[in-house]
Order: sequence, then C-alpha cells, then structure tokens
Amino acid sequence: QVQLVESGGGLVQAGGSLRLSCVVPGIIFSRSTMGWYRQAPGKQRELVGVITRDGSTNYAESVKGRFTISRDTVKNTVYLQMNSLRPEDTAVYYCNTAPARDSSWGQGTQVTVSS
Repeated sequence: QVQLVESGGGLVQAGGSLRLSCVVPGIIFSRSTMGWYRQAPGKQRELVGVITRDGSTNYAESVKGRFTISRDTVKNTVYLQMNSLRPEDTAVYYCNTAPARDSSWGQGTQVTVSS
C-alpha cells in the first residue's frame, strides 16, 4: 500500500493560478498512466485529466485549455498547472494512477477559488 502525497493547494482569487505537485514512487511512476482527480463538497470525485507514460495528456471538458498536466521523470513527480481558475474549481485535488488504485489515495490538497 503506497499512498501518494499531493501538495501546492491554497486559496486563490478567480482568474489566478496554482501548480499542484505529486511525488510518485518510481515503480508506479514508470509503469502507470497518472491522473489528477478532484472532489468538490457534496459531489463525487471526478477525473480532471491524465498523462500517459509517453507524456500524452487528456482532460475533462471542464478544464480543457486551462489546466495542464506534466511529469518530471527525474523527480518522479506529476504536476497540475491550473490557470484561469474559477470558483467551481474549488475542491480537494488528488493524484492517483488511472484507473485509480484504492490503496493509493492520499489526503489530497485543498484548492479554494474565491470569486
């Protein structure tokens, strides 16, 4: 069981930016498509986007053009760059493999966007 650790969340005004980070154990990083997920209050967790081992990305329609996922193969880290943030982006953000592993959910990082 390996829980992933997210960081970089915070409070930001609408239109602002944040970059989230997730350090991934090497054996998982090298073998897996990684995803960023989020869960807003009262809602189910949803997939924000994914990045494959070869660096290809795909995003939910709600964040396309505003969010970018990248990976650093030296640091075994996955990033989520979030621009043009909206109040509806407020949520706890998690990283995990895609599909997600139940045993890898961490505590997430809170992102709050004020209007």
